[in-house]
Amino acid sequence: MGIMSKTERSVRQSVSLPARIAKYVQAIAKTRKTSANRVLVDLIEAGLESKQAEKERFFALANRLTESTDPAEQQRLKDELARMTFGV
Repeated sequence: MGIMSKTERSVRQSVSLPARIAKYVQAIAKTRKTSANRVLVDLIEAGLESKQAEKERFFALANRLTESTDPAEQQRLKDELARMTFGV
């Protein structure tokens, strides 16, 4: 189920969304036949899980870089880490 469990207590939050995002969330909710609130929670959970996976991938690449003795692989790993960090 992800980060949030069924038994976890909910906390009410107020969030202002840009109109275009609010319309998109409403469209997703209508398609899924659920509430906009449920869609927002699902999107936030997916985003948090994605960030965690990205962090784990970064550290895995950094570990491979420190263990590598091949200059070509080291450069490839450095380039990949730079793309992840700086988007270049």
